Amino acid sequence: MSAALDAFNRYHDPRFDMDAVKLLPGECFVTAEELVIVTVLGSCVSVCLRDRGSGLGGMNHFMLPGDTGTRSLLSSSGRYGVHAMDLLISELVRRGGQRRNFEAKVFGGGSVLQNLSADVGQRNVEFVLDYLRTEGIPVLAQDLLDVHPRKVYFFPGSGRVLVRKLRVLANDTLLQRERQYRQQLVRHSRGGTIDLF
Repeated sequence: MSAALDAFNRYHDPRFDMDAVKLLPGECFVTAEELVIVTVLGSCVSVCLRDRGSGLGGMNHFMLPGDTGTRSLLSSSGRYGVHAMDLLISELVRRGGQRRNFEAKVFGGGSVLQNLSADVGQRNVEFVLDYLRTEGIPVLAQDLLDVHPRKVYFFPGSGRVLVRKLRVLANDTLLQRERQYRQQLVRHSRGGTIDLF
């Protein structure tokens, strides 16, 4: 998960005539600016989280690593999802967001990668919905599971989200990114545990 919240791929999106930030797997971005946050999801999950009072909002993009034989949130497979959510919430609070005003929209968890356990997307979805329920953050909208990747556009100021199902991929960039991200998570998990506090 990227800790440098301002080192992102920024560009001007002519479709919306506004600045945009593109998130890749493992990244998180929070802003009070009037812009759109964009990501493409396969089996990964993104949470669009905003403070409805201030319009401050952000998005993360994460995947849990391979099967550990347990669904515990404290297992090594849950650690990355927990970190992604904690980073997003902490950054919103640091910038003045009030937890009581938080609302979420959740996307992804598709079954799109071959040679991956068929339930990776399902486990991602179960994790994130359970996490948000435990934290008392209402989920206003969701588009989860299925077999198609999604392109997600999040407008933090208004909370608006546009989702486009990608029924045909122009190339395999998404699949390559998710495979590389998963391999990176597996390599890091073999290096020992890290406790975040």
